[in-house]
Amino acid sequence: MSGMNDLAKALGDACYVFLALNFFWGLFCVIMAFRRVWALSFSSRAKQAAFLDELLPKLDAGQYAAAAEMCANDPRALPQLAFVAISNRQMGYEALRQTLAEILTQDVLGELEYRIGWIATTIKSGPLLGLFGTVLGMMASFGRIGQGIKVEPHMIADDISIALICTALGLATAIPFNFLLAAINIRVRKLQESLSSGLLQVLEHFKGKR
Repeated sequence: MSGMNDLAKALGDACYVFLALNFFWGLFCVIMAFRRVWALSFSSRAKQAAFLDELLPKLDAGQYAAAAEMCANDPRALPQLAFVAISNRQMGYEALRQTLAEILTQDVLGELEYRIGWIATTIKSGPLLGLFGTVLGMMASFGRIGQGIKVEPHMIADDISIALICTALGLATAIPFNFLLAAINIRVRKLQESLSSGLLQVLEHFKGKR
């Protein structure tokens, strides 16, 4: 029985390490997701509109080299997708639309979905790890009572309070990350909407052309 109590206490202490790893991995994914969204997006709809107002006249005038040069050095998603469209304009409208949809799904949104998935896992894992640590801590605490050792009440209270810290830490991870995930999802949705709007305008130029 003593060995089981020692094992439960050791695993309970290890839960603090797992909780810390879970928190920092989730934080890393949050930071990378926000950076990715900011890198791909225009800072405002007005700036995206200004970009399109400069690009579309070049396309209409057949100045494809100038339009491609304008897009090539811009790391944001819409200019890069427009560059693909210009470079592959001989494909035809339907094939070009399908190609851009695949690139958008795999290359642009793929990493964001990867990070969002890990953030969601962090949110779910935090309370579970906390509860696991609490249960193990309680097992170790009450196991000591079961051995017939005389234990002062304040010692039991201290052990239980320490065990409950695991649950508190798990919730302290899940609650703020839940709000951060919601903020990321909103920004991703806005990015998708702005990209859809911008790409429709770019693709409209290639509609009916070979």
